[in-house]
Amino acid sequence: MSRVFAYCRVSTFDQTTKNQIIEIKAAGFQIQPRRVIEENISGSVAAKQRPGFCKLIDRLEPGDILVVTKLDRLGRNAMDVRSTAELLDKENIRLHCLALGGVDLNSPAGKMTMSIIIAVAEFERDLLVERTQSGLERAKEEGITLGRPQILNTEQHYEIKNQLSQNPNVSQAARDFNVSRQTIMRVRDS
Repeated sequence: MSRVFAYCRVSTFDQTTKNQIIEIKAAGFQIQPRRVIEENISGSVAAKQRPGFCKLIDRLEPGDILVVTKLDRLGRNAMDVRSTAELLDKENIRLHCLALGGVDLNSPAGKMTMSIIIAVAEFERDLLVERTQSGLERAKEEGITLGRPQILNTEQHYEIKNQLSQNPNVSQAARDFNVSRQTIMRVRDS
């Protein structure tokens, strides 16, 4: 008989995996508590680099079933999700995603569904990047200063360069202007 595992992941410590576990049980999967793998790590970290996921992979055997609530639990990067699904398929481990109707992602229909969803996710991400870049360009054209505010004004830059020309002690200049040595070096090198 196939063993059923659940992989539940959240990105921040103020989040909990309880809702994911409830969803999996509500979908009819009977999972022993020791087979629920909970992890608190960003989805941007590749699945193969997550400690909890790596331990899970070591425990899984051919014929086992891995359940996730959504594809983004496996990763935000389409390539990572795809390679994880392919790894599981190669090991004869079935992957079920509740958000996709509980379909086995290693079946032909599941592979097609996942490919379409990943393509749409990549498209949405590309659109987001494009909109962000357009917004940044517009802000620049409107004269809005982007990034962190400067600690030192133009006059202070001149004073620092003048002081360094007379006494090249970066640490002393940093103390005099109450900034880091790196800030003084950036002004010196500009």
